[in-house]
Amino acid sequence: MKRIAEKHLTLREKILENIRDAIIAGSLKAGSRVSEPELAERYGISRTPIREAFRQLESEGYLSVIPRRGAVVREFNQKDVEEFYAIKSILEGYAARRACEKLTEKELDRLQAINNRLSELASTNDIKTFFRVHSDFHDLFIKAADNEKLRDLITSLVTRFQRLRLMSLSMPNRMKISVQEHEKILEAFRKKDAGAAEKLVSKNAEYGGKVLMGGGVSKATMQHIDI
Repeated sequence: MKRIAEKHLTLREKILENIRDAIIAGSLKAGSRVSEPELAERYGISRTPIREAFRQLESEGYLSVIPRRGAVVREFNQKDVEEFYAIKSILEGYAARRACEKLTEKELDRLQAINNRLSELASTNDIKTFFRVHSDFHDLFIKAADNEKLRDLITSLVTRFQRLRLMSLSMPNRMKISVQEHEKILEAFRKKDAGAAEKLVSKNAEYGGKVLMGGGVSKATMQHIDI
């Protein structure tokens, strides 16, 4: 039973990655259907792990599961992008303000180590690993804010719009700029400058939205990523 579960977990992760990659690359366009039977046949498995993968992809903003139609690639518009990043900016900025006085030297050193790793990943253009490690940076100071309700709100929000965050970081030079932004945030944290930390984190989130809405990204690129 354990081996079967591990096999299904591996296949489920493979399905998740393949669908995410296809949507990010634009080969699966917004509104297009993702066939459950075709995936089951391709991977030689039952539909259960595929349905589980669909549910996770729906929670991350990649798919919408519609009754009697199945899973389709979710379509975002400019209003979705604006609203998500506006709320993210406010919530994470407030978390940074609260965290400023609470972050320990050990946590600050950990943030620095994470950003050093991000710098290495940016130089090799490893977007998938960069995205995971980038989340660790934000999770650390959000946790340090010591407000569980705030943390739950941010986690729920960023999970639902994970696709937008990954697309934003995929834009040209965005990873290197993100590392530079983190260095400024770290400096504010070390100086215990709560106002600067809040402003920098808010601006960081706002910039993430701007690159998706055309601030430095061509209209053709925006059409390609289906937002």
